Amino acid sequence: MKKIARVIKNLKPGLIPVILAGILIFSACNRNSAPETGLAGANVTWAEKLGFPADKKVLVFHADDMGMADEANEATIYLLENGYIQSASAMAPCPSYEDAILWAIENPQFDVGIHLTLTSEWRTHRWGTVSDPSDVPGLVDPDGYMWRSVQEVVMNATPEEVERELRAQIEKTLAMGYRPDHMDTHMGTVYGSNEFTEVYLRLAEEYGIPAMVIDFSDPQVVEQYRQAGYPVTDRLLELLENYSLPKLDYFSSVPGGGSYEEVRENFFSQVRSLKPGLTEIIFHPQFESDFGKTITGSWQQRAWEVELFADPVVRQFFEDEGLIFTNWKEIMERFEVI
Repeated sequence: MKKIARVIKNLKPGLIPVILAGILIFSACNRNSAPETGLAGANVTWAEKLGFPADKKVLVFHADDMGMADEANEATIYLLENGYIQSASAMAPCPSYEDAILWAIENPQFDVGIHLTLTSEWRTHRWGTVSDPSDVPGLVDPDGYMWRSVQEVVMNATPEEVERELRAQIEKTLAMGYRPDHMDTHMGTVYGSNEFTEVYLRLAEEYGIPAMVIDFSDPQVVEQYRQAGYPVTDRLLELLENYSLPKLDYFSSVPGGGSYEEVRENFFSQVRSLKPGLTEIIFHPQFESDFGKTITGSWQQRAWEVELFADPVVRQFFEDEGLIFTNWKEIMERFEVI
């Protein structure tokens, strides 16, 4: 932990969210940080292990940040109900979380996970911990909210506090009568230190809820992430190797652009570049609103991402590319019969 903290402390501030948040799960601010091409290498891909054709791109389009605001809930529900995307996850500390989970309970056919949250990054739209703040003081900033950045969480919180808060978020959800279909991590914070990652993976196995994790058994994938500047340590590789639930072959996020048309073309290039295997591509849909514009400067990209997946041109592109789509419900069903 101290070694990781020293490395982080010496980084330029602008690199911190890119490096820490980018290993497996990316924040909305770091869309273009990931390597652009998935590599299946000589190994058998997870898509093939799960019974999908070996030569096919199997994709999960995943909406992050459900629960952050009503606009995010409404956009995500619209995309799920129309079959435009396959998966989503919601943030337990946020004000619209209960509405998101009540919808998921009423609509069990959809894949909705828990977006485990340890940061509260926006300037005016903030949230605190699910745990009693006195039980997790290292996760609370001077204003009483979660820290804004991954760096601040790593520098101030202990693994024990992280486990206490993540467990509280899961237990809150279970107490509402809903079992998440998967778990992931807001801004990639659980990958800010190996100790946090260990907690995350252990909770996934304990609850039997699959975490979004990349299979790093392919040296080409490992090298690609290392060349991009991500801290892929031996300890991380060991943790991922020993993790017993299904993994992704590759992971990325919807690219940005200066116009909707540019976003769409960049997205087409991204999908074409993928190799066969199981890939998750995340994005952050949010209907445009005056309130939404006060939350985040990325509101335009988020609105474009709603438009993107509902676009008939995009739907035709998927068909032409011969893509296969899945979600974490099906992944676990296939995994349990391997």
